[in-house]
Amino acid sequence: MTAGRVVVVGLGPAGADLVTAGTASAIDRLEVRFLRTSRHPAAAVVGQARCFDDLYEAAGELDQVYSGIVEQLVAAATGAGEVLYAVPGSPVVAERTVELLVADPRVEVEIVPALSFLDLAWARLGVDPVARGVRVVDGHRFGVEAAGQRGPLLVAQCDSRWVLSEVKLAVEDAPAVTVLQRLGLPDELVATVAWNDLDREIVPDHLTSLWVPEMAAPVAGELAQLSEIVRTLRERCPWDREQTHASLARFVLEEAYEVVEAIGGGDPALLAEELGDLLLQVFLHSAIAAQAGEFTVAEVARGISDKMVRRHPHVFGDVEVHTAADVRQNWERIKRAEKGGSSGGVLAGVDGSLPALLYAAKLGKRAAGVGLDWPSAEPVFAKVDEELAELRADASADELGDVLFAVVNLARHLGHDPEVALRAAAGKFRRRLELVERLAAERGVELAGAGVALLDELWEEAKKTAYGHGGIR
Repeated sequence: MTAGRVVVVGLGPAGADLVTAGTASAIDRLEVRFLRTSRHPAAAVVGQARCFDDLYEAAGELDQVYSGIVEQLVAAATGAGEVLYAVPGSPVVAERTVELLVADPRVEVEIVPALSFLDLAWARLGVDPVARGVRVVDGHRFGVEAAGQRGPLLVAQCDSRWVLSEVKLAVEDAPAVTVLQRLGLPDELVATVAWNDLDREIVPDHLTSLWVPEMAAPVAGELAQLSEIVRTLRERCPWDREQTHASLARFVLEEAYEVVEAIGGGDPALLAEELGDLLLQVFLHSAIAAQAGEFTVAEVARGISDKMVRRHPHVFGDVEVHTAADVRQNWERIKRAEKGGSSGGVLAGVDGSLPALLYAAKLGKRAAGVGLDWPSAEPVFAKVDEELAELRADASADELGDVLFAVVNLARHLGHDPEVALRAAAGKFRRRLELVERLAAERGVELAGAGVALLDELWEEAKKTAYGHGGIR
């Protein structure tokens, strides 16, 4: 059977005045016509045509759209013998469907040359792309395609706010950038924008590109690549699509605790892995918010960066401090000023849903900040003894809580984090118990059925073994 034929024409970068004679001739000659999208200023010149906009609306991802277009074109060409396929701009610039058609053995493909948005971009910028060695990259894959590059770069298909956000996120040393929008149309825009304002001042559309002449540092692709991976998961993975801020909340806690455990373990490789898992949670929540039009991961990064600069005037300004206590006092003062001069009370911002140990530590720290505290560790030792005596007399949960609260305050006076200290002690106990279990197995003893005397013997042996190996204590 003779293969069908698809004649691909480009509609140019703007209005009908930039449509080539070759494209117009092919439109006149062929009666069966297809249009990739009607969202183009020159789409009307094609006349009666089947448009694929419905595929964009129905499909969950772009790859499905592209493959669907190709399948319909192949079927139509097989049936009609020859069909026309009109695409925005040039058929050979950023046209994935044309690439797929050319590679498909079921059809013959003829490409009619046309102007692309690049031709107008070079004219507006006054740039010879060959002389300057310009690289054109896809905004959707900026972190990957531009990794290691310093420019000059023309970033195409910056059609959404999240694309602008990911482009900005990938660059550590922010350059100035020229925004090119709707070139060749009456509302054409060519404007220079500060890099940090890229996703705030610009309202992107499908005719938006960026010109980045140079950067002091190459594009850092890792974070942008992670952002792209998370966005792809949100589009393609059924589980990821269903997640909300609320459904992911427990994972944030779990990953944070695993980071703490890795810190105690002293394994840098494990710590790096666990920090990556925690970072993934930040990107997941940011992706959910970006899809809702609330904020992007770049805004998260910018927000915490700005806060760190504001709250460290002794580093980034001319304020002088001498001790860590001075730094903490400055921090609280600046924090109160940011909230309009009033923090709402000494305990404002202390979340009552925090884990009990952390909650108690924060309460004690806040009280100390206004002078409600012991002058040194010695009276806190006495307070712990006092609470223990009361617990002996009344072994209630209330009295036990008072002992624990006193111990938390003692940790603060001794300069220890109670969470870290308790986790280390629990880890030590776990390792000893595992060793006891192993020793019992070596003796052929069932641990659950061992008597108190044998358990004590095994525990002491485990302690000696641990010390002897210079290890777990």
